[in-house]
Amino acid sequence: MIKIITTEDGSHSLFDEELNETYHSTRGARGESMHVFIREGLEQWLSGNQVEEIRILEIGLGTGLNAFLTAQFAEIQGVKVHFTSLEPFPIKKEIYENLNFHRSEQERELLLKIHECDWEKELGMTASFMLHKTIATLEDFETSQLFQIIYFDAFAPSKQPEVWSLENLKKCFSLLEKGGILTTYCAQGQFKRNLAEAGFDVETLQGAMGKKEMVRGLCK
Repeated sequence: MIKIITTEDGSHSLFDEELNETYHSTRGARGESMHVFIREGLEQWLSGNQVEEIRILEIGLGTGLNAFLTAQFAEIQGVKVHFTSLEPFPIKKEIYENLNFHRSEQERELLLKIHECDWEKELGMTASFMLHKTIATLEDFETSQLFQIIYFDAFAPSKQPEVWSLENLKKCFSLLEKGGILTTYCAQGQFKRNLAEAGFDVETLQGAMGKKEMVRGLCK
């Protein structure tokens, strides 16, 4: 069973009772996503690359928070984002329609649109944000595209070790353009070793919401 919980910054997350795991940090769902994926991922990559369009792959759509924040960022910054998100287990309507990530009715409509748009096709959520949701695992995902950024936002390695496998990290490396990055909240030692073995330059950064560390991998 999945239920809505409120994190310390006031934003919602979800708790999966079967896995005994939350979808976001209990210290702050919105704050964690902003730090790990927007500031240390999207903003950091754009600071060194002048582009009008960018392709992002997300491992784990979940609550839709990362997609939602990225769509808002794209509108403000005037950069076009093509966002592909993998989610083998979409959350139900009675869950996503009660999430509190929005601060206006317009923002609520965007969050609902992210969850309710068709799967397996790229669709415009805003003028600057194109979303392609696919019901696939990373292991099964196939594409001819390359990406500049990967948001690796799966459940923790202790809960879903297969997702964090060396094989999957090698696949992520192959899906990135040269100079692309993978960003994640996780800083587990074995994960960092696997990331390096997969070919990434591994950078350990300050974590979000009081967490000691997070990781960014560079595809050179």
